[in-house]
Amino acid sequence: MSIQITRGSGLPIASQPVEFVERKGIGHPDSLIDGIVENVSLRLCDEYIENAGFILHHNVDKGLIVGGASNVRFGGGEITRPIEVIVAGRAAQSFQGKSIDVDKIAKRAAMDYLLAKTRNLDVNREVIFSTKIQKGSDGLEAVFSRGTDVPLSNDTSFGVGFAPYSTTEQITLEIERFLNGAEFKSKMPSVGEDIKVMSIREGKRIIITIAIAFVAQHVKSMDDYISQKDRVKKEVENLSKKMTDMEVEISINNADVHELNDAYITKSGLSCEAGDDGSVGRGNRVNGLITPFRSMSLEAAAGKNPVSHVGKIYNILSREIASDIVKLYPQVIECNVSMVSQIGRRIDQPKSMQIEAYMEEGKSIDAISNKIKDIAEETVGNVAFITKELSQGRYEMF
Repeated sequence: MSIQITRGSGLPIASQPVEFVERKGIGHPDSLIDGIVENVSLRLCDEYIENAGFILHHNVDKGLIVGGASNVRFGGGEITRPIEVIVAGRAAQSFQGKSIDVDKIAKRAAMDYLLAKTRNLDVNREVIFSTKIQKGSDGLEAVFSRGTDVPLSNDTSFGVGFAPYSTTEQITLEIERFLNGAEFKSKMPSVGEDIKVMSIREGKRIIITIAIAFVAQHVKSMDDYISQKDRVKKEVENLSKKMTDMEVEISINNADVHELNDAYITKSGLSCEAGDDGSVGRGNRVNGLITPFRSMSLEAAAGKNPVSHVGKIYNILSREIASDIVKLYPQVIECNVSMVSQIGRRIDQPKSMQIEAYMEEGKSIDAISNKIKDIAEETVGNVAFITKELSQGRYEMF
């Protein structure tokens, strides 16, 4: 494995004059379909282990949410055309002559995910599920099966990771988690799951725009809607003050026109009830964010098999390596890790890895380069543990 360790050039993210960060919440259609296909993969992993004793080849990383239609008013509403969920990909459908009902597993996994993550959607009546999962190609299944000791990569792909999160990144992530947390939902059931947070930092000022699909059942009138928006804004302002001394400006549902009774209300708390669609891989990266000022992989990690698809595994490994480096060596103020493999190559032997470390002024990277290399090699050598945890759903994919 070739490992290149370099000192970061230019400015670390926190010192740059401008920064954009986005998070699509758990109810955003892109996040919903990511979660659905990842849950399908996890259920297939369980089924394969039960039937074969190990995880068989699969990649169910293609999926689509087709938005429905709804009729909504203050105090309630109804979905008039169902939301459609389509899951596609490739998966082993038998083992030693025993059939595995992949379509049934996928539909159940998709339904269970929506039942767990949405509060106001009638999953049985308001969602249609369909699958387009086919058997994998003989070539890829052969590559998969050859990895008897250490799995072989079934794609030529790369992963990237960085640490630590900037203040803007942390705030963006925590605002969505806060608003979609159980405690906040119990206080304000009108706040739906479809929440998007966009943050712009200009110098020492952060401008945060939040889109929230309010649940019409819990909003009596436009005055009530305005009052509830103001309450949410104050809660977010209080959270932000705990996280930063920078000036923070909050805007919620910026497209509203109050005097025209134009408000962002929904029956289900989801924008996909009325035309907004979702596609796997269009949302957050595995770090939970969309960060255009950082190195990013456009790989759709959700739904890929956790055993041999380096497009999934290496994004996790890169983030783990970067996090360990900044934790163990405080003189590293920012770390970026990139790693790539070739199809057919052992997953514990990446073709190449680059580690970029931004150092405190006056600190040398040479003094710790060997230790950084040891961290990288140890983490990659422990990839079997990571893949097991991935197959059990212990890492968030978005």
